[in-house]
Amino acid sequence: MKIRVYYEDTDAGGIVYHANYLKYCERARSELFFERGRMPFGEDRSGFVVRRIEADFLGMALLGDLLEVHTESLGQTRSSVRLHQWITREEETIYSMEILLVYLVDARPRRIPDELLSVLSDLKA
Repeated sequence: MKIRVYYEDTDAGGIVYHANYLKYCERARSELFFERGRMPFGEDRSGFVVRRIEADFLGMALLGDLLEVHTESLGQTRSSVRLHQWITREEETIYSMEILLVYLVDARPRRIPDELLSVLSDLKA
């Protein structure tokens, strides 16, 4: 998914504020579902929540940059999925993270429905 850096994404020096990299990755994960006509959550108070994130800030993005968010599956269990997401600017990786998402129904871990799991499990680099 491509993202343009706007003024609202930056600090006073025109550098992307660190928390926005997480937002960009969240948007990309949501788009994976939207592109397939699905929502990333259910009407039964179900959905994915973040259990753990390990992030590396490897470079910086500036106002006006065009970034691309990439996502690949690193594996799953019955109720969780591990993803690697990274952000590039002109082929240079500037941010990388591993994220563990757990699927909850009424705030309790549950088996990921096949239709949701298929969206995330087939992701390749």
